[in-house]
Amino acid sequence: MADTRCGFIAIVGEPNAGKSTLINRLVGGKVSIVTPKAQTTRFNVRGVCAQEEAQMIFVDTPGIFAAGKRFEKAMVQAAWGGIGDADAVLMLIDARQGLRNTALQVMEKLKGAKKPVFLAINKIDAVKKAMLLELAQACNAQGVFERIFMISALKGDGVEDIKTALAGHMPHGPWLYPAEQMSDISLRLLAAEVTREKVFLLLEKELPYAAFVETEAWEEGKTSVNISQAITVQREGQKKIILGAKGDMIKRIGTSARRELETILGKRVHLELFVKVRAGWKDDIESYRLLGLEFRK
Repeated sequence: MADTRCGFIAIVGEPNAGKSTLINRLVGGKVSIVTPKAQTTRFNVRGVCAQEEAQMIFVDTPGIFAAGKRFEKAMVQAAWGGIGDADAVLMLIDARQGLRNTALQVMEKLKGAKKPVFLAINKIDAVKKAMLLELAQACNAQGVFERIFMISALKGDGVEDIKTALAGHMPHGPWLYPAEQMSDISLRLLAAEVTREKVFLLLEKELPYAAFVETEAWEEGKTSVNISQAITVQREGQKKIILGAKGDMIKRIGTSARRELETILGKRVHLELFVKVRAGWKDDIESYRLLGLEFRK
């Protein structure tokens, strides 16, 4: 019997460092949504990939930032929870942003992680080599990391090096997931996240963080899937923005989401979207439960 390894790796860092792009690249498919906006990931998403005899479960965590409101604090708490449960930690920083105070604070906390900690400097194609070298030296001087990788998550440069290196740090044990499985996120939740991504991309200026998407019905046949989703917002004015003139915007959101879901599911998708207004959804315990976040009074 093969000497298998299996373990969890938490991917952490500041918002918009490229964590979701990296995890999708690592697993070879879409498990986490990607937008240009910071703080898009709201809960821990697991992506699964194998490297020779090792199975690695990468946990895409919400960006770590100075949270003020309850919902934001729950997101950051989810990120630190992902670190506590992991066998190794991969921190990601944006080469263009450099070593900012928030990143330094994360590094300081990681010194007490009592597990292997690695660093990936992302978006290396966007800065000069001299700046990269200086940044890597400054990060190395923190005394936190076993190894530093230079990568472009978007292009895939350096990503295989991460997989090869981390595979050897996974504990011995049986695989937890079938070899072909890319994530443990449910299809209902993934579908909701795909639609929320389209809301972000199409309405990034008008409606950055007010929307919540829930898959309310899922009927699957041999060749098609019927999906019904509710987009919840906080105010009537936001509902009008999502609907658009004569329903034009919600049609665009639905068309974009449907096309991507058909690619993911390999089936024809019938997607029905409607909009709800719930003023306090960010303080509703049910919203936290659906996202797997901890509700703190």
